[in-house]
Amino acid sequence: MTPLQHARSHLKAHPLALDVALAAAVLLCMLGASFVDPHGQDRGAWTARTPDPLSLVLMVLGAAALVLRRRAPMKVLAFTGTASLVESVTADPRAPVAMSAVIALYTVASTTDRTTSWRVGLLTMTVLTGSAMLAGPLPWYAQENLGIFAWTGMAATAGDAVRSRRAFVDAIRERAERAERTREEEARRRVAEERLRIARDLHDVVAHHIALVNVQAGVAAHVMDKRPDQAKEALAHVREASRSALNELRATVGLLRQSGDPEAPTEPAPGLHRLDELVGTFHNAGLRVEVARADQDTTLPAAIDLAAYRVIQEALTNVQKHAGPEAKAEVSVVRVGPNIEITVLDNGPGRKNAPEEGGGHGLLGMRERVTAVGGGCTAGPRYGGGFRVHAILPVKTSSRAADTTGTPATTA
Repeated sequence: MTPLQHARSHLKAHPLALDVALAAAVLLCMLGASFVDPHGQDRGAWTARTPDPLSLVLMVLGAAALVLRRRAPMKVLAFTGTASLVESVTADPRAPVAMSAVIALYTVASTTDRTTSWRVGLLTMTVLTGSAMLAGPLPWYAQENLGIFAWTGMAATAGDAVRSRRAFVDAIRERAERAERTREEEARRRVAEERLRIARDLHDVVAHHIALVNVQAGVAAHVMDKRPDQAKEALAHVREASRSALNELRATVGLLRQSGDPEAPTEPAPGLHRLDELVGTFHNAGLRVEVARADQDTTLPAAIDLAAYRVIQEALTNVQKHAGPEAKAEVSVVRVGPNIEITVLDNGPGRKNAPEEGGGHGLLGMRERVTAVGGGCTAGPRYGGGFRVHAILPVKTSSRAADTTGTPATTA
């Protein structure tokens, strides 16, 4: 930082010191001008003169009042203007007391609104110039009288220009800060949506496969001694389910890599084309599932296809965990106008507790996933026993909904 910049920052940090320095400079200028007469006996000659004692007092008082110009600009202007008015009417020779009024008028114009600054400026110019022309000892056309008019007008104009520029800079700074806050809020919103999407994907993958592993491990433990062949089959299903879980977790976590990472997953996103494979995993776990499809080979967008697959996966996982060993599930996929309707029913008595008890987020994540693509989802007990999950998904999704889901072309 240069010495000039350091001094400027120091004065901005201490405005009172700046005002004191300004008042001292104005006083020196007024004193210097009061002892010099530019109109000597010889044309173009400068001669010395002695001002009146009253003029000296008025100059000192006017300069001292400038110390308070930031705290009370109107009062300082009124005081310095009165001192200038008294000096212009009574003093002979004339002393430049009006210089303090010019500085005070500039301060008022730079700290108030435009209407007030122009009104005060016109009033100050009229009163000081008129009194000097009409009641002063000099002729009305004297150079000093015209100088008062010019300096007061320039002070009001310069103060208004400084105020306008300061307001313009403040407005630009405020817009920049608002834009920065908006960008930060948008970034936080996108981070929250991405975290929610990843949490839903991880929940769907882990809950489904771990539930199957749990069931098959229980079967293996139960028949290990009496039917070892069936225990081996159950353990094979456990191994297959755990391998599938690891593969999907690896692919899901791989999405967090940078886009340029060559090891990013390239497996297509799961969808209704893998419904038979999904149902087969539940068949292997002992759950009876019947599937009915009437979607006329409808081609769905990737986000809708993934949402439909995850809804069925989570609903069947809840049936496996909560509906009981004798339950049977029915899955239907039907095209109804511009929508695809997914329904999963079960007839099991289930447990006394709701599926979401214990801190689960399956139904909540299901609703969030369907809502994100512009659909609707309802879930609740059926009359006479069992549970029902019903989701309505639009066949066509908007770009906004697709962006909200955050589902890329290659995902887990």
